[in-house]
Amino acid sequence: MASHNNSTDDARTSHESSPIPSSQQQPHRTLGFINRQVMAWSLWDWGSAAFNAVVTTFVFTVYLTDADLFGESANANLGWALAVAGILVAVVAPAIGQWTDRTGKRHTILVAATLGVVACMALLFFVKPGHSYLWLGLVLVALGNVIFETGSVVYNTMVTEVSTPQTVGRVSGFGWGMGYVGGIVLLLILYVGFISPDPGWFGVTHENGAHIRISMLICALWMLASSLPIILTGTNNAPIESDVHGILGSYKEIFRSVARLWRTDRSVVWFLISSAIFRDGLAGVFTFGGVLAAAAFGFSAGNVMIFGIAANLVAGIATILFGRLDDKLGSRAVIIIALSLMTVSGLLVFFLHGGLHIGPLSLSPTMVFWIFGLVLCIFVGPTQSASRTYLARIAPKGSEGEIFGLYATTGRAVSFLAPTAYSAAITLAAVSTGLTKADSAHFGILGIVVVLLVGLLAFIPVKAQAKK
Repeated sequence: MASHNNSTDDARTSHESSPIPSSQQQPHRTLGFINRQVMAWSLWDWGSAAFNAVVTTFVFTVYLTDADLFGESANANLGWALAVAGILVAVVAPAIGQWTDRTGKRHTILVAATLGVVACMALLFFVKPGHSYLWLGLVLVALGNVIFETGSVVYNTMVTEVSTPQTVGRVSGFGWGMGYVGGIVLLLILYVGFISPDPGWFGVTHENGAHIRISMLICALWMLASSLPIILTGTNNAPIESDVHGILGSYKEIFRSVARLWRTDRSVVWFLISSAIFRDGLAGVFTFGGVLAAAAFGFSAGNVMIFGIAANLVAGIATILFGRLDDKLGSRAVIIIALSLMTVSGLLVFFLHGGLHIGPLSLSPTMVFWIFGLVLCIFVGPTQSASRTYLARIAPKGSEGEIFGLYATTGRAVSFLAPTAYSAAITLAAVSTGLTKADSAHFGILGIVVVLLVGLLAFIPVKAQAKK
């Protein structure tokens, strides 16, 4: 779905050079690829929407950054907490990935990570309104992000185990689509059952944040139930021999790979650097979209959820439609067009945050965000998709697996940029203008725009490559 962390999208493409068991190498009909293995695998993506869409984007973080409930610094503190989580992911994820490859314990790590995320979501039930509960919420969200990223790295590598060379694209797309649908379905259930009515189902009221806290328990059950098929049927792989050991060894191997690429094809290196930056900006759009809507544009919790559903829909549809444009104009053109329009839309969200009044044309701050916020969301999916396609076209023949591995790793290595820029923009604005951090919330969009713009400028020098 659109609120998927970008590392999820990145890692799926690493299947290019992965071996497929001979027993699976057989032709499939158009829909014949959806077997029990594929369904069990994709249901994890369906379930992960509980964390991606509900916890970190459109429900819990909106609740946690409510200045009236948790203080005016809650919004900025969320950004700092996620920045720390991003740094931890950058340090831990490459080592975890190589360790699972060496030991073959992919399933073990996925199960542990899944249960860890479920536990974090369930514990969010205890985050009641009040300043004293803020850091409990921030720590649980940040910890959940680190654990979720670890599980996602392993989950994405499993696409080669449930597909063939002929169906791997469709299987990956099916799983991605299940994430979109799962997010929309769960958001609708929570909105109709608990967020909008008071009291809601089972007599749950809004008093003391009960409707949000109960929703976190439902999210935990949703992800656990959806993950049971892969938990119960998955198995570990055979270990492989390797002379790489520990975090230091993992990063030494990464640096050696980058050095080899720098000597042979610097365009690939520049693309890896630039895409890592703008992909983190893409993640920031969804991570902080719901928070900005509530903190700076007057959205209620229910309206944020409706916006989230609309954002997922437009992002999913746009990703499919832009695939044809990618084939016609090339991935590089799509990336530049999309990032340029996202930068302009982000600036319009900022400068028109007080509304727009020109003659008979009058837009409230809420309408401004609806219009230009959705424009931002439209281009998230196409940029991610075109970025993946571009790399497939420029990867040196025979080195696709290594290149896509670096693509995923570099993306995780800078996953702290958007949260840091978001919180820094709010903090600097508050200091320089004398406004409170709550009243400076709209400056957060400038931090996201800066990350997108820097990524775009870094990408422009990268040359277009012929299709393979």
